[in-house]
This record gives sequence, structure tokens and C-alpha cells, in this order.
Amino acid sequence: MAAPPASADAPRPAPPPLAAGDGPDRPEGKTETTCEDRSNAESLDRLLPPVGAGRSPRKRTTSQCKSEPPLLRTSKRTIYTAGRPPWYNEHGTQSKEAFAIGLGGGSASGKTTVARMIIEALDVPWVVLLSMDSFYKVLTRQQQEQAAHNNFNFDHPDAFDFDLIISTLKKLKQGKSVKVPIYDFTTHSRKKDWKTLYGANVIIFEGIMAFADKTLLELLDMKIFVDTDSDIRLVRRLRRDISERGRDIEGVIKQYNKFVKPAFDQYIQPTMRVADIVVPRGSGNTVAIDLIVQHVHSQLEERELSVRAALASAHQCHPLPRTLSVLKSTPQVRGMHTIIRDRETSRDEFIFYSKRLMRLLIEHALSFLPFQDCVVQTPQGQDYAGKCYAGKQITGVSILRAGETMEPALRAVCKDVRIGTILIQTNQQTGEPELHYLRLPKDISDDHVILMDCTVSTGAAAMMAVRVLLDHDVPEDKIFLLSLLMAEMGVHSVAYAFPRVRIITTAVDKRVNDLFRIIPGIGNFGDRYFGTDAVPDGSDDEEGGSTG
Repeated sequence: MAAPPASADAPRPAPPPLAAGDGPDRPEGKTETTCEDRSNAESLDRLLPPVGAGRSPRKRTTSQCKSEPPLLRTSKRTIYTAGRPPWYNEHGTQSKEAFAIGLGGGSASGKTTVARMIIEALDVPWVVLLSMDSFYKVLTRQQQEQAAHNNFNFDHPDAFDFDLIISTLKKLKQGKSVKVPIYDFTTHSRKKDWKTLYGANVIIFEGIMAFADKTLLELLDMKIFVDTDSDIRLVRRLRRDISERGRDIEGVIKQYNKFVKPAFDQYIQPTMRVADIVVPRGSGNTVAIDLIVQHVHSQLEERELSVRAALASAHQCHPLPRTLSVLKSTPQVRGMHTIIRDRETSRDEFIFYSKRLMRLLIEHALSFLPFQDCVVQTPQGQDYAGKCYAGKQITGVSILRAGETMEPALRAVCKDVRIGTILIQTNQQTGEPELHYLRLPKDISDDHVILMDCTVSTGAAAMMAVRVLLDHDVPEDKIFLLSLLMAEMGVHSVAYAFPRVRIITTAVDKRVNDLFRIIPGIGNFGDRYFGTDAVPDGSDDEEGGSTG
């Protein structure tokens, strides 16, 4: 696979000892590996220190592969590498910025391997790994020709778009979504599609020039320099380029001397003095990595915020907000509530009357959409002064799992409605909501969005869902939060944080218990609807302790 020359620090296929953050190169000279070269590569293998054994090889030709799932599987758990941090207060804003770690060092020093070791040892659910390789500048035609002949210096600071790096990192630290370019090393250009990333508990930014900009340094809470012997780094490059890139030793050494070594001496090694921690031997120094992990854990503990507890104490005794609309409690509505709240109600009846109530709720909510005057002609040829929807499109977004039960009612009354999904669950150790998955239609920012969840108690998950929609540029006044049942606490929390979001429900109960379940409530809606057994320590809807 072709890629930019020198030490551009892009991950690539490599045997376990070589799974480090190395720079991509284009083949130079020949395109096939001879027996002699393979023998040279095998000899070089014996020179490498036995570190990182057992790690899976990596293969990549672009800076951000869209097919890669946003997760890292470790021996302990699955770590989601894209998500929302839980630190939101009752105002709907992030209470603490994410903890940003910078990883610098020469090409093939092992930065990416060290980053992955830190991620695995941290064992926290939300981590973003941001590579500097994504931010190469777009080359001019002349520079493209130079790159094709291995005459463009990808190891110079001018090769990187530092303005974009800084703005991206700032947004990630604030918990905002960002668009990250996908750089194709075979064509030396950015792909048309960019990748969306979200803020997390920890952000790890790695690259050969990670410490080369003063403004960028100020954004990093911890700076780590991976210091690996130059002979080892050269051997790694020789082994890789001979066995995988079809190049000869002479060509590799020539390019190393022309670009890689001068760049390291002039731009990379001097940045070691600004690092908080220097890690000799890279991924082989497990003691240093353990110390780094301990420090990061202590910093995260200082930043923890129990969202639900904070929300529970906020806005007590306040009048209900004007943005709340409760379906009129007619005998029919109250009768349906009586049936679905009854613990003895069968599942079939629970589903039937819940669906009826959802249909009434959806139709009530549609009356708050903007309408404009319009005149049509009747079959009798007469004008009729009516109303028509004044927006572009309506999109429904369900908070899984319980929220998706409202989708059929929405589809029944809105023709060609688009549907998106968000999965938010509560961390049973911290009691804080975490985003695990989202799928939203394109151009959702132009739509009126109906956000659906069957029960809302504290409002923590609803606030997170609203925040995700705002991150996708949906105007606050175009968001409608619909729920069959809400607690007053949840109403106040959402309304206070997002005063222009319309809140629509069929009933509001006054209290929640110590487990933040609505009293008198409706039980675990998801379990009752889908016929699943309740989970003692949490489930898929807020009354069960896992969303909303």
C-alpha cells in the first residue's frame, strides 16, 4: 500500500513488535520483494526488542477508516472510543472539560502502541484516539508530483494543518462533535467524506509534531514523549519497507537520511523538554505506562459528577415550565392510564392501550408544529382557506429501547417521516448516562425533530439526547421531547437546560424514589412492552434506571 514518505506516523500492517505509530512511505525503486530482501527483513527482526508481543497487527491506508467500529476490545471489556462524556449539569452544559493527553515522539517510536496500552489499562468507557495523520494539508498539483517521486517532506511542521487540529481538539475537549478529515495516504489527499467524532472522558492525541505548536500545547493536560532508540526506529522502518513495501535497503536509508532523521533532530527531539513524562523504550516500559494510568485515573476522579443526584436536588418546588404541554386528562386518557399502570394488566392489553395513548400523544404534538395559511380548491371548485406544514421535513428520533415503541404511531400520522435512533444507558457504577450508539438521518439540522422516550424521570438521558441533536446543528426550538410519562424533576431539568425545547407528555407524576424511578409510575416500560424480565440493577428505560 502506498502512503506519504518519511515519518508521517500512520499505523500500518506489522508483526506484533512493530505495531507502533510509524510513518507511511510510498514504494521507491522496485515493487516486488526479492528473496535477498526477505532474508534481510528476517535478519532485522532479530534486532528488534521483544515488546508488544501478542498484539494484533494493524492495516490501514487512510487516516480514519470509516469501516472501523468506534470501539476497542480488550481482555477486560469493550471500550467505546466515540461517545458523550457524562459530565453534564442541570444547565445542560458540560461541567468539566475532557482530559487531553498528548503523545509525541519520532517515527516508529511506538506512540500508537503506547496509546492503546494506556486506553486498555485505563479501562474507562469513553476514549477518543485522535491521530495527527488525519490533518495533513491538501497538496497542490506541484506538491502532488513531488510526493509521487518521494521529494515532498511530510515530516516538516508545514505539512500539517495546525489550525484545524487546534479547533478540532478544542471542540472535543468541550464535548462537542467534530468532523475529522480522512486522509488517503495512497493519493496524498483528503477523502470526500469526513468522520464524526464526539467528546469523551479521555482524548489521546498522537503524532510526530504533537508538541510543535504553542497553542496546541496549552490544550494538552498531559504531555508524554515516547523516546525510542534511533537504531530501533530505523530497524523498524527497514523491516517494514522491505517486507511490506517492496523497497530495497538503499532506498529506505536514503529517504531516512533525507527527511526522517533531519526532521527528528530539528523539530521532534527538541520538544522532549516540554513533555511532562518521557517514556524510554516506548511500549516496553510498562512501569512508566502504569504511572501514567494512575495519574489519569486520579484526574478523572476529581472530575466525576453524579448527574442524577445533582438533578434530583435542582428546581424543587418550582412551577411547571411554560414549554410543557400535558395531554388533556379526559376520562378516556385517564382510563388508559389506569390500565397501563395496573401491575395486573396483561402484556397484550398493555401494548394495545399504550399504542392508543402514543397515537393521541403524537397527534397532540403535531399541533405545535409551525403551520401557514394556504388556499386549495375543493372538488366543487370552491376555495378553502386552510393550513399546511411550514417546515421542510419531520424526523423522529427514538431513545432506545423503549422510545422505539412510539415509532409506529409517528409513522401512522406522518407520511414519509424519517427515523433516527439514539442508545443511552446508565453506567451502573457511576449512575451517569452514557451514549452507546446513534444513527441520525443526513441534513437533520433542517428538520423539526420529535424526540421520543416512553418515560422520563430525572431527565439526564433526555438532556444528553437533546445535546446530541444540538451537536448535529438542530435548532433548539425545533426539538420536541415526547414521553408517555414524566416526573416533575425531569420536566424541570430539561426545561431549565433547554428553555426552547417543547416538552409534551400524557401525564406528570410528582415524585421519584431513591432509585430515581417515577412514583406512582408505570413500571419498567421496556420490560412490560417487550415481555422481558426486569434487570435488578437497571434496564433500557429510565424507570428501570438506564436512560432518560
